[in-house]
Amino acid sequence: MSVSDPIADFLTRIRNAASAGHKRVTVPATRMRREIARILHESNYVKGYAEIPGVPQGQLVVRLKFTPQHESVISGLERVSRPGLRRFGNAQDLARISRQLGVTIVSTSRGVMTDREAGEQGIGGELICRVW
Repeated sequence: MSVSDPIADFLTRIRNAASAGHKRVTVPATRMRREIARILHESNYVKGYAEIPGVPQGQLVVRLKFTPQHESVISGLERVSRPGLRRFGNAQDLARISRQLGVTIVSTSRGVMTDREAGEQGIGGELICRVW
């Protein structure tokens, strides 16, 4: 089955697995999903991620992180830019966004990074999603 927005599908799978209490979620691997998982790992929202190679497409396994009370570390996850309505921000917008709680993942000309990193480098880009 074809998915019209693979990033939204990835975020929904993470959101559903976290709310159901699953320890990990497996999705088809793409470069963008790998970069989003890397940023979630660096921001301490997930325990880790691994790519399982395969033909024609590998799998990306994301290990979710929970508190000692068995609650998900991710309390919110939303898609900002979507195929029907792209959202972009310049360096000043990203500096304002970075003062909020959580992390906004941005796709820039220098790669996928957090809003704080993009603001420090003085570049803007497409706002992919917000995590808190």
